[in-house]
Amino acid sequence: MSTPTVSLPTPLILELTLTDEQYYQLCQHHRDLKFERTATGELIVMSPIGGNTGRYNVKLTTQLDLWNTRTQLGEVFDSSTGFKLPNGADRSPDVAWVRGDRWHTLTPEQQEKFVPLCPDFVIELMSPSDSLERTRQKMNEYLENGTQLGWLINRKAKQLEVFRPRQSPEILNAPNIISGETVLPEFQLNLSVIW
Repeated sequence: MSTPTVSLPTPLILELTLTDEQYYQLCQHHRDLKFERTATGELIVMSPIGGNTGRYNVKLTTQLDLWNTRTQLGEVFDSSTGFKLPNGADRSPDVAWVRGDRWHTLTPEQQEKFVPLCPDFVIELMSPSDSLERTRQKMNEYLENGTQLGWLINRKAKQLEVFRPRQSPEILNAPNIISGETVLPEFQLNLSVIW
């Protein structure tokens, strides 16, 4: 006898009304899943990422953290970190960075829970189940909420999209190195490990 399979959309989007505390507790009780919440309150349920996406996320986060350890300009966060954006959305970029002066204005309690601000810099690395259009919308949401620089990495198409405030995204074809510009002074991300 075969086991029946259930096919659910990836990601699963539910319309629920949760308070911030209820959302936080839901995330704490279901650590094997990744949640995000849109500004309109839709709950997005995502499964854990696959091996390759996880490997590449570590390579990106490590490079940024090594630069930040040297410069001491801010704080680096991995994909498990929740950010409460000014528009009310709860997001977890694959890699995020916050300037030190902004991080240190938060109370210890605010630093302990979902971070109540938008990162200054984000990277989203598309996994095979991600929608390009939905990920682009998320990148634009980051910009609308205060992000100063964002990189969307589409490994399948071998493209990197650079998002800056008040500008159209710039699409680069398989760049080996990308600069952190003035947001991340002297940071150079080696993308040859991704392609």
